[in-house]
Amino acid sequence: MTEKVSKKRDLSLLLLIGGIVLGAIIGLVFGEKATVLKPLGDIFLNLMFTIVAPMVLVSISTAVGNMIDMKRLGKILTWTMLIFVVTGLFAGIVSFGTLNIFNIVDPGSMNFEMAAEQGVEIKSAGDMVVETLTVSDFPEILSRKNMLAIIVFSIMLGLAVSKNGGKDSLVGKLLNNLNNVIMTIISFIMKLAPIGLGAYFANLVGEFGPELIGNYGRLLAVYYPLIIIYVVIFFPLYAYFAGGKIGVRRMSKNIIKPMVTSFATQSSVATLPVNKNACNNIGVSEDISDIILPLGCTMHMDGSVISSIFKIAFLFGIYGIPYTGIDVYAKSMMVAILSAFVLSGAPGGGLVGEMLIVSLFNFPPESFPIIATIGFLVDPAATMANASGDTIASMMVTRIVEGKNWIRKKDVASE
Repeated sequence: MTEKVSKKRDLSLLLLIGGIVLGAIIGLVFGEKATVLKPLGDIFLNLMFTIVAPMVLVSISTAVGNMIDMKRLGKILTWTMLIFVVTGLFAGIVSFGTLNIFNIVDPGSMNFEMAAEQGVEIKSAGDMVVETLTVSDFPEILSRKNMLAIIVFSIMLGLAVSKNGGKDSLVGKLLNNLNNVIMTIISFIMKLAPIGLGAYFANLVGEFGPELIGNYGRLLAVYYPLIIIYVVIFFPLYAYFAGGKIGVRRMSKNIIKPMVTSFATQSSVATLPVNKNACNNIGVSEDISDIILPLGCTMHMDGSVISSIFKIAFLFGIYGIPYTGIDVYAKSMMVAILSAFVLSGAPGGGLVGEMLIVSLFNFPPESFPIIATIGFLVDPAATMANASGDTIASMMVTRIVEGKNWIRKKDVASE
């Protein structure tokens, strides 16, 4: 039975990759004409986005509501935040090292000047916290645009269920049944993935292919290989910490589909169901993955940390400002991690982070479209590192919460 499931999973992965490759070929051959396929991709994405909000609400509420041990929940959340920050710091350090070796701006090729005084309107920190963590009306809690607010409400609902009978209560049983139904719906939607992602990728390649020129091309020529190096080197290291050699093998076997999906859709949110399936296959406890994966959509952004630092360095370069010094690096790291934390997990969510970069470094307003363009061009690779890294983070938290032999224990329990 297990072999049959494995073969079915491998076939679905081959179909998914085949759809992406075919879409890329169509985009390269037909160029902008390939945008005629965009509606097919949009239909698939809309289906994924439609199910995401109820999935996050129900899965987190169910996971927290089923927990009898509140100490375990606190431990999961604490280590999740710590791992998100630590991996973000590693990503930033790798970026600084790379930028000291490669120049992503051709000196003298662009003649931008800074005005004497610059000012960009930006919301206060208090307003941003309120709008990020809460909504003013209940229907807004069901929108994927308010992911952190959904997570906060879901944890509160789960805690309330846990205090009133847990999974054996009427509401607890309802949530568990709803969770099963939603997972079934996701399996239906994923059958359309090869067609939907292929069409979306054809549109992506057809629309943005010609943009890879000049200084943007220089930046991309460094950024994309760096993301590949980060994924190839650091992901196995994280997986080895999580589960030794077995952890690396499990990660390598199950990480491809989240990578392909996130690269094609440019959305951590759309990759949530795929990441959930990958965590299940690896053996991550459901109560851990149900909490970490939705949080990771908005708060675990290694790829975006790297891209944010590249955007800052790019602006320094075109304005002729040396990108050196511990103070510059420290501020860049802070802004990169902060901007990564305010991303929405949906395509284009980085615009908020880019406005943050322009404002905090006091760049002129016209800098915004410059780095916004970079954001669109690096988004596929950044999202791939962001979204697939959530599965790795789930493994690491499981290792800390359940001990170093968690994978072997899962294998024994499933026999």
